[in-house]
Amino acid sequence: MIRQLFTDKDFNQKLIKLTLPIMLQSLMLALVAAADALMLGSVEQNSMAAVSLATQVQFIQNMIISSVTSAAAILGAQYWGKGDIKTLKDIFAITLRVCGIASVLFWIACVFFPRYLMLIFTNDPILIDIGISYLKIAGWSYLLTGISQCYLTMMKISEHARETAIISSTAVILNIILNVFFIYGLIGISAMGVQGAAIATLISRIVELSFCFFLSFRASFIRLEVKRLFKHNPVLSADFVRTLWPLLGAFLFWGVGFTSYTAFMGHLGADAAASNSIASVVRDLVCCLCNGLASGGGILVGNELGAGKLEKGKLYGDRLLWISIIAGLLSTGVMFLVTPLVMKFVKLTPNAHELLLGMMIIMAIYMIGRVINSVLINGIFAAGGDTLFDMYSLAICMWGLAVPLAALGTFLFKWPVLLVYACTCLDEVGKIPWVIIHYKKYKWVKDLTRDIE
Repeated sequence: MIRQLFTDKDFNQKLIKLTLPIMLQSLMLALVAAADALMLGSVEQNSMAAVSLATQVQFIQNMIISSVTSAAAILGAQYWGKGDIKTLKDIFAITLRVCGIASVLFWIACVFFPRYLMLIFTNDPILIDIGISYLKIAGWSYLLTGISQCYLTMMKISEHARETAIISSTAVILNIILNVFFIYGLIGISAMGVQGAAIATLISRIVELSFCFFLSFRASFIRLEVKRLFKHNPVLSADFVRTLWPLLGAFLFWGVGFTSYTAFMGHLGADAAASNSIASVVRDLVCCLCNGLASGGGILVGNELGAGKLEKGKLYGDRLLWISIIAGLLSTGVMFLVTPLVMKFVKLTPNAHELLLGMMIIMAIYMIGRVINSVLINGIFAAGGDTLFDMYSLAICMWGLAVPLAALGTFLFKWPVLLVYACTCLDEVGKIPWVIIHYKKYKWVKDLTRDIE
């Protein structure tokens, strides 16, 4: 099996063509958070910590949007493999309706009720006030994010992954350049700190959605047909909801769990919050490889399953399992290699600096589980509609183990910061054997398509 990883040129070319653009897109998105953290951290530690806490609101929104677009990708990849473009356009319309409603709700919460949102993550009045000033502006960008993600998802599954990488890269580069001008203040622009970071984010989102919309009118791209927004297809809608609910449950379990980890760090003090914000940025950068493998590999397997080639889809899944193990070990090595560089360049208090070193070491071990689980659960299992397993595993490993231990350590036992942080990383490592055993049952080898009129 390992030998075939390097000899099947068709598989390798397809995987690279899908994975590299998606990995680049994931990297570009992570770089925005990295740029915000580094630039705001160079101005003031509290600004960096406050924005890190405030953006957890967008993180939760992204979990909802991601669950909807993932359902679209699962069904869409199979219908694309089958060659049913009309049904794919209906899936696009359903996705836009749901994501549009979610985006409006988060905009209302951020623009009109930001103080209540910040109180969820911290009781520090300084961090709350800084976070409010960020959310009131950044909340407008949340109106646009869901719509642009729908367009980018359709591009990925219709063999335009390269274009998604170009759009995301352009938006990120623009965001970083604007960050420099608005945060620090250049060429006559007043330094605006966290408000400047929010304005930069809003402008880049406007540009991203504009590119998506105009590019969709090119030949071979999936574009919005307004009449489909108001068309109800009961059979397809039922399939979409059936695919969505387990994904939504899993994403919310995972998203709220991760947000609670950030809240625990926020309640352990400003130093813990600042160290965790840097460690999270590094984690997201290193996770770009597994994000690309999971998304690209899932589309590749889904195409084969939707085309009725179940044995070939199973073969591709077996190869991706071995690739995930190799990628997990590589990611751990990368974490150890970048730790000295991160420690050298970040500007933190001595205590926060010491905490960050411990977090980076813990994170290196965590990466093995994160990569393997992402590729198998979010990529292979999802490709065949096997989405319930993720929700079950999160309910047991995250909410039955990691979250309770971290909460007890934070509020009851007053454990050291690094021990609480280690508790937040238990779930990914602990569920590796369970995930591999479930993979070997091959319940995910399914064709989800129908002949829909």
